[in-house]
Amino acid sequence: MSREDLFPIGAGATLEELDADPHPLLARLRASEPVSWLPVLNGWLVTRRDLALQAMRDPNAFTVDDPRFSTGQVVGQSMLTLDGDEHARHRDPFARAFRLDAVRNRFTELVEAETERLIDAIEPVGRGELRRSLAGPLAAAMVVHALGLGDLEAEAVLGWYDAIVAATTGVAEGKPVSTGGKDAFAALSASIEPVLDREPSSSLLAAAASQASGLSRQRVVSNAAVIMFGGIETTEGMIANAILHLLAHPDQLSLVEADRGLLPNAVEESLRLEPAAAVIDRYATRGIQFGGGAIAKGDLVTISLAGANRDPAVFPDPNRFDVRRENAGRHVAFAHGPHVCIGMHLARLEAHTAVGRVLDRLPNLRLDPAHSAAPRGLVFRKPPALHVIWG
Repeated sequence: MSREDLFPIGAGATLEELDADPHPLLARLRASEPVSWLPVLNGWLVTRRDLALQAMRDPNAFTVDDPRFSTGQVVGQSMLTLDGDEHARHRDPFARAFRLDAVRNRFTELVEAETERLIDAIEPVGRGELRRSLAGPLAAAMVVHALGLGDLEAEAVLGWYDAIVAATTGVAEGKPVSTGGKDAFAALSASIEPVLDREPSSSLLAAAASQASGLSRQRVVSNAAVIMFGGIETTEGMIANAILHLLAHPDQLSLVEADRGLLPNAVEESLRLEPAAAVIDRYATRGIQFGGGAIAKGDLVTISLAGANRDPAVFPDPNRFDVRRENAGRHVAFAHGPHVCIGMHLARLEAHTAVGRVLDRLPNLRLDPAHSAAPRGLVFRKPPALHVIWG
């Protein structure tokens, strides 16, 4: 029998379904075909949480080190596309700056000040689009600061980021790397290069480019692009989705407004319900029987973080947004294993601050009924725009 015959639910999946609202499909796959062959992806899709964790924890069987890896095609080899000792060599020069204590000490005041500045600009108007007036600029400003690229304007960085996201999504859909993605990475590289020649103590990038790190300049630039790209994408989507979920569920918003101590768990629940990164890719290093699928060496194995996060075996009533969910933090929105997101602590700090201050400063905040705010995206899921009204 063909793979299509063995996995009929996966065989019927479409890109539009995965982009618009994948959750009904993911539920059917998780129940009947937890590791399924999807011709539309030309690969396997893993939707059950235990299997997703197993795949993310086992780089010997499921690797990122493959020339087909979408982000690698756009920005080059980096910590995101390497495993084992090489992965550690690329990640370690950057990791210390993103540890929890370092993030709290270095970024708390900066995040608070930038959040206030951005809200100051929109507060008198009474309506606005929060993805690109708050979530995106805040994320861009913090990642630029983290890397020591203080001369870059957030608007330019967001433009490059949009092009790189579009190029990466296009590769995931089977398209070649777009000219826009190539041009954006070239512009980003040209802006980063001068920073690499400064004193190692002047910035994270200069330190990573020093002889002590052992990384070539090209690899430092690629890793910087990954951190910038991931730092903006994760945080922008995280903030926009959390605000959307709260405004779309007035009963849950009332609970958070009555007890602001629920806000961190509300953010975790939002991450569970709609992770900003919906899928991550791996490639099989050998033939393996896995979750009912006969995976061949070299096959693409896409792990659905969105599917794992709604596994009813772990999260009862998984489609419900519940700010009091006791195990909301067991989501895998930041991935797991060796490639767990390096910037998750900074992303959480930004989300907690931004969502909290929006609720504090924009009274009677509500979704604008004239605009749709439904999340979309095959790889990265968030509202294309988040129009709101207040006052």
